[in-house]
Amino acid sequence: MTVTITKKITAYEVVSKDKKEEPAIATPPASLLERDEILEGNTYKIKTPDSEHAMYITINDVVIDAGLESEHRRPFEIFINSKNMEHFMWIVALTRVISAIFRKGGDVTFLVEEMKAVFDPRGGYFKKGGKFMPSLVADIGEVIQQHLIFIGMMEGQLDSRDLKLKKQKIQEKLGESVFKNAMQCPKCSSFSLIRVEGCDTCMECGHSKCG
Repeated sequence: MTVTITKKITAYEVVSKDKKEEPAIATPPASLLERDEILEGNTYKIKTPDSEHAMYITINDVVIDAGLESEHRRPFEIFINSKNMEHFMWIVALTRVISAIFRKGGDVTFLVEEMKAVFDPRGGYFKKGGKFMPSLVADIGEVIQQHLIFIGMMEGQLDSRDLKLKKQKIQEKLGESVFKNAMQCPKCSSFSLIRVEGCDTCMECGHSKCG
């Protein structure tokens, strides 16, 4: 006796055999920020009670849309220098990672929250003026926060030193006339609110609504 086994071929299988496999299309990576030959930047000083040597943090920026109304600065790279070699290895690694994130563009403000949430298991320290810092990494995170506020990427209030520096740089670039049309600040009520680099900032108290 002969037994014949047949297989029912579905329409799906027929279509699948006839259909050519299409190659996957890779999404191109986001373009990196390009480095200008000369960059503008600020250098900040950190002094902890755990070391006799200060730490100097330099953050350099690139200028986007130079000469246009939408002109603004974005962080491009960070350098940290100190005579104290105790943290040299992880400091170099940290600066390279942060600089790589800066060059990717986009929102880099998340770095501030992540770094300020780092706690030293040995305990933190109090800065000059009484402010507590949970770790050296958190202190570096606060420096980055101050710089992002300085260039208008984050909302917040500048300390008196950075506010004075920002006002000086604006005067050098745009002249004294920029303050003649200053608006009233909603926070301190002084007529010191000006629009610069696409951001309304008070030159008296540092108030800004940029994010």
